[in-house]
Amino acid sequence: MRRGIYLIEEVDFRPMNSRKPLEYLTWLTRYKKEDERLDRPDLTKGLSIRSREIDLVGAFYAVGITGHPQFKAVTLWDCHGGWDGGWRQMMNIYDGVDDRLFLSDIDDLRFSAFSRPLGAVHGSPAVADLLAEEYAAPFYLFESAQVRPGAALDYLAAVREERAPVLAEHGHRLVGLYEVLFCDTEVVTIWGMSLDDHLATQRAHDAALGLDDEIAPDERLLDWRKRAREFLDGPWRETLLAPFPGSRLAPAGVD
Repeated sequence: MRRGIYLIEEVDFRPMNSRKPLEYLTWLTRYKKEDERLDRPDLTKGLSIRSREIDLVGAFYAVGITGHPQFKAVTLWDCHGGWDGGWRQMMNIYDGVDDRLFLSDIDDLRFSAFSRPLGAVHGSPAVADLLAEEYAAPFYLFESAQVRPGAALDYLAAVREERAPVLAEHGHRLVGLYEVLFCDTEVVTIWGMSLDDHLATQRAHDAALGLDDEIAPDERLLDWRKRAREFLDGPWRETLLAPFPGSRLAPAGVD
């Protein structure tokens, strides 16, 4: 079993124009659906590389009210075959720096994009397996955390062993536990849940703080935040993502 290699990309759009993320996500999901019919990877003028092994498994509209700059899109890519599969194909486009690399149908649509390669760790589900069972959620929780140098794997192990069981009781399903590659100070986790489960979890947290007396508290939610500080060494943030219609992690019938 090879390590799962993924890529997450955050894209923002300026000046603020609500149509730009719609145009981008619509273009991207349709373009990648066409790739599912390809027999081999191809470097094409205006589209960069086309390959079904570089699989767009998640395309999301970031919920700005949860802490993202508006407007933002987030995409999650699965490099089928790991380092020697989709990752190799992406790297091949830089061999010789072909002039086709600098052409795109979506030039000037995005203001900026920030890509991070991710390596799955023990206990992280294979996204391909989630797709095979047709798993999808109405919302996804996206965490990015800066940890002490060298503490990424320890933090993710604690998430797997201590936090995941608690969140599972609150209706959150683990989608990914990832070490951000080519650095030793950042991790990413992704969870799927319903809106009702999201709201109930927030209220259980508030109740544990003594700020909501209408719902049962869950002190374990507070305990995790204290435990997490043993590994953190900088910003930590969770934000919500809404799967875009046509995304493979969008609920069935949303297309």
